[in-house]
Amino acid sequence: MRQNLQTAGRLRPVDLARRHGLSTQAVRNYEAAGILPPAGRTAHGYRTYAPLHADALGTFLALIPGHGHATATAIMRAVNRDEPAEAFRLIDGSHAQLLEDRRTLDAVERALRDLGPGAVPAPDDDGAGPGAMYVGPLAGRLGIRPATLRKWERAGIVTPRRDPRTGYRVYEAADVRDAALAHQLRRGGYGLERIAPLIAQVRAAGGPEPLAAALDDWHARLAARGRAMLTGAAELDNYLRERERPVRAQGPHRPQDT
Repeated sequence: MRQNLQTAGRLRPVDLARRHGLSTQAVRNYEAAGILPPAGRTAHGYRTYAPLHADALGTFLALIPGHGHATATAIMRAVNRDEPAEAFRLIDGSHAQLLEDRRTLDAVERALRDLGPGAVPAPDDDGAGPGAMYVGPLAGRLGIRPATLRKWERAGIVTPRRDPRTGYRVYEAADVRDAALAHQLRRGGYGLERIAPLIAQVRAAGGPEPLAAALDDWHARLAARGRAMLTGAAELDNYLRERERPVRAQGPHRPQDT
């Protein structure tokens, strides 16, 4: 860590907090978490921040919409440790996830264009009967746990029948389709409480029309994330440049800590 990052133009915690509608405790918490560089201290032990801390806070808040709180925190910690390569790696990961989510959306739309068995994982004749699957093979095909399928059943997303001889759950072709769509929608960020009525409408209507609005919203949210990543990148670039500049001139000394 370069020395004296916090010594230019003194700011109080409340000065940073008010700018973003935060509490002063939140500012202190961000410092403790490594999101902000360490604060300076007056002779009486009061925290003092500098414009660079304000830049760090603005950068962190700008990164959250595109990367999420956890990744934004990790990015700022890496930068404040003078490890920009790690920050760039985390950013690359977020962009890769956004690309994967776009591909997922494309896959959902392709599946919805044809709700037949060919658009979703093909059922195997694994003993459940032609065109049907038991919970284990279906979970394995989708890359989820059997417990997840049982949770979806409780939410009304899938409605498997029971084998009268064994009592095992049997997922017919329509259930396999519904499970595949639910899996894709979960990856797109939809909660079960939103997926269940969509699947129910698709099931009742026999077509993809009820999902059209949801897919439009998904497109909009992906576009918003992409735009937010650009905004966050601009703020981060500015913060990196400010960290590389000579320490700015001293501002007025303000010992109050609020």
